[in-house]
Order: sequence, then C-alpha cells, then structure tokens
Amino acid sequence: MVTIITERYLKKDILEGIKELGAKGYTTSDVSGDGSRGIRATDFEGRNVKIETIVNKDTGNKILDFIADKYFEDYAVITYVYEVKVVRGDKYF
Repeated sequence: MVTIITERYLKKDILEGIKELGAKGYTTSDVSGDGSRGIRATDFEGRNVKIETIVNKDTGNKILDFIADKYFEDYAVITYVYEVKVVRGDKYF
C-alpha cells in the first residue's frame, strides 16, 4: 500500500498521476496534522488529503518516484509504503 499525505491543492493531479502509472483504484480522506512545514490546512485551503492505493511493488515504486520527482521539493507531501495482504488480491493486481 502506498500512502500519500499532501495539500488538497495537489489531490486531482496526484490521483491522475497514480492512475496513469497503474493504480486501479484509491481511497482518499481528509486529514490534518503538523510536520516539518508546519500546520498547512487553513479555512481557504481546506484540510490536507490522504491518498491510499494498493498496488504491486513495481507500480508502487513508480508512484514513489513520481511523487518524489514532482512534488517533494516544493510542496508539503509525505509518502510511505507498507506491505499488506489483500483478500481478493486479484482485484488489485
């Protein structure tokens, strides 16, 4: 599972990117928090967004590279990966 937490402003672009890279689906949720770039969510921007997608290792690596190359330097984004066991895994891979 690849999890991306980012500014709401980037949600549409990131979702389009991960789908193009092979993700068959995703889950999003509104989140808030504080990190190295400070508290980011304001009334104007809305809450930050968490995007989760279950993908195979190769697709996960492509997504990580995409996020790192395009967003890490200029935006509040954190991405992490962990292994999950999926019932009905054929639906995701």
